[in-house]
Amino acid sequence: MDTAGVVREVHDVGRVAAARADCGPGSRPETGLQGDVPAADRDSGRSRDGYQCNISRVGGFAGKGGGIVSASYDDCAYMGTTFPGSVVGDSTGVQVLDVSDPANPVPTVTLTEPAMMAGTWESLKVHPGRKLLVGSGVPALVGAGLLSVYDITDCAHPRLLNPGPGTSLQMPLPITAHEAGFSPDGRTYWSTGTEGVVSAVDLTDPSQPRVVWQSWIGISAHGFGISPDGNRMYVSNNFGGVTVLDTSAVQRRDPNPRVPQVSQLSWTDGWATQHSIPVTYDGHPYLFTVNEGGSGGVKLIDIEDDTKPGVVNSVKLEINLPENIDSQIGSGMGGSAFSYESHYCAADRPTNPTALACGWISSGIRVFDVSDPFDVREIAYYNPPAMTDRNLERVNSPHALASVLGVPLLSAPAAFQAAAGGQFDLGQAITSRAGMVVGGDLSTDWCLSPPEWRGNELWVTCSDNGFMALHLDESVYTPPANQRSTIGS
Repeated sequence: MDTAGVVREVHDVGRVAAARADCGPGSRPETGLQGDVPAADRDSGRSRDGYQCNISRVGGFAGKGGGIVSASYDDCAYMGTTFPGSVVGDSTGVQVLDVSDPANPVPTVTLTEPAMMAGTWESLKVHPGRKLLVGSGVPALVGAGLLSVYDITDCAHPRLLNPGPGTSLQMPLPITAHEAGFSPDGRTYWSTGTEGVVSAVDLTDPSQPRVVWQSWIGISAHGFGISPDGNRMYVSNNFGGVTVLDTSAVQRRDPNPRVPQVSQLSWTDGWATQHSIPVTYDGHPYLFTVNEGGSGGVKLIDIEDDTKPGVVNSVKLEINLPENIDSQIGSGMGGSAFSYESHYCAADRPTNPTALACGWISSGIRVFDVSDPFDVREIAYYNPPAMTDRNLERVNSPHALASVLGVPLLSAPAAFQAAAGGQFDLGQAITSRAGMVVGGDLSTDWCLSPPEWRGNELWVTCSDNGFMALHLDESVYTPPANQRSTIGS
């Protein structure tokens, strides 16, 4: 891959938080800094009641926990898996929910192909136009070769389309995976590995996925966003920043395509950059780019000249500001391996968006008015009830799994063999380590998955609380006509 292009670094750490939401009737507001779950609330049990402002819970399904990234299509939701909890208990694999009644989601089937059992991490994505659900097997940070493609015309009963390539360790695809997603037209499923390998999987014939381009791009790759025409890929890297790639040759399906680097932008207040959302305001292109690590929050990046992208604003909570670092550490020390980081966001529409909903680790679901992207204010939030001491009930939650010292992250083949032979009891392993908590006591939740817009409803999945349908008060948000989820790509 060509690595030419402008490299820029930004040292402005963003020292202003979005204006606080004005909470209306029926709210249960936060008791401290914006986004904080204070140690006193964790110790007293107050965090078990949760916090809400201009949002109410309609219904939900916790199951064994919500995995890392989940997806939805039509009236259905698909709960991502975390290995090895994905192979434990009665409902193994990806749980499919019928959410035609959001107040009472009903489980239908589970997807038990190897990729679904191995843990889908951040790869489980839907393309609504082509009615496809795809996920890669990622047992621990990175996976190799496993991929399942489903027809979700009947959303409650997905049908496997690729019984050959990618569905077993005997017929792997030559990819690594940590995160993945679709091109806007749904013909390409892009897979990224933390070691920096990016792969383009052709799904023109979804029964025969094949790699049409692959390269090590020279940095640790994470999530991404793709321009509406499919010609630019904005790849996040785990050191804090975005690399712009010219993917037009892959989009055209040129023989032996080249994917040159257009530019690279980095910053110093956030790392493990998660993904980007391409949007336009009055025809001017920007990215909302999310940082999973550190206190980088959400960056607004001007990409009108994509050879010289630039950060033009940041969206943070009060708990993320440098002057509040003592409070952040004080309240977050016992809560999790993460503290108060943003993870995945979704704009209500790609053109002149008015709202941005984000999953914010330990701070819940945060909703911002972004009609003026240079003057962002928070309008609502929902931080779900803490599942304190309920680790054994949430074996598919990465939060619960990370909280247990010594549970082995086995390779996928070993885990399948152990599960089949009855030699691996995750519940027993957790019980034997009770009291030896390194990742957290579940005194908050990890809301990792992207919220999905459904008019005034947000469909969200948090690690411990599982799937939830939330209602955003009409007093703070009016959806555009015929609004649909923006998480197709």
